[in-house]
Amino acid sequence: MTDWQGLIFDKDGTLFEFSATWEAWAQAFLLRLTDGDRAAATIIGKDIGFDITTRKFSSDSVAIAGTPDEIGQALAPHFPDLSHSAMLEMLNEEAIMAPQVEVIPLITYLTSLRDAGLKLGVATNDSEVPALAHLGGANVVGLFDFIAGFDSGYGAKPAAGQLKAFCAQTGCDPARVAMVGDSTHDLMAGAAAGMRCIAVLTGIARRETLAPYADVVLPEIGHIPEWLNKS
Repeated sequence: MTDWQGLIFDKDGTLFEFSATWEAWAQAFLLRLTDGDRAAATIIGKDIGFDITTRKFSSDSVAIAGTPDEIGQALAPHFPDLSHSAMLEMLNEEAIMAPQVEVIPLITYLTSLRDAGLKLGVATNDSEVPALAHLGGANVVGLFDFIAGFDSGYGAKPAAGQLKAFCAQTGCDPARVAMVGDSTHDLMAGAAAGMRCIAVLTGIARRETLAPYADVVLPEIGHIPEWLNKS
C-alpha cells in the first residue's frame, strides 16, 4: 500500500449494511410517524421510495444517497404543520436511534488500515450528529482523521467538497486516495475530487449501475487491502 495515502468512506451501505440497518428501521419509523396508521405509512413510504409491505427501498429512493434535507422535502407534503427545521430535527433524532449493522468488524479492519499508514475519513450525506452517533456506537470515531456530514460545511455528494476537505486536512494527494461507496453519488464525488473510486455491493445499487463510475467493484470493504496492494 506504499503508493496510497488515504481512504475516504461513505457510511451507510459501505461501513454499515444498508438493508440490515435502514429497511427494518424505516418501517418502524413510518409507523411511528403515522401513529400506527399502516395505510398512511404506505402512502408516505412510496414518496421516499420505500415499500412498507416488503420492507424494501427502491433503487432510486431518496433515502439511499439523498441528504436529510432532501428526505425532509419529500416528507413535507404529508406534514404541513411541521416546519422544515422541525422535520430535520425529527429525522436526525430518529436516525440516531437506528441500530447499525457493521459490514465487517470495523475496529480491527480500520486499525489495520491505519497501521498500514493510511489516513482515513468518512464523507456521508447523513447529518453530522447521527453520523458521529453511529460511528461512536461502533467505537471507531477515533480511528478516523476526518468525518463530515452534509451539514458540516463542505456540501454534499456528488459534489467533491467533503473529499477535498479531507485532503486539505490530512495533506493527502487526491490522486493517491480512494473514495469508497455504494452509490453513484459517492463515485461521482470521488471522480470530481481526482480520486480513484471503489464501489462496494453492500448497499442497494447493483454492480451494473456502479461499474461505469468505478475503478473496481468489490463485494465489500474487506476486499480493499488486496486491491490496493495490486494497484
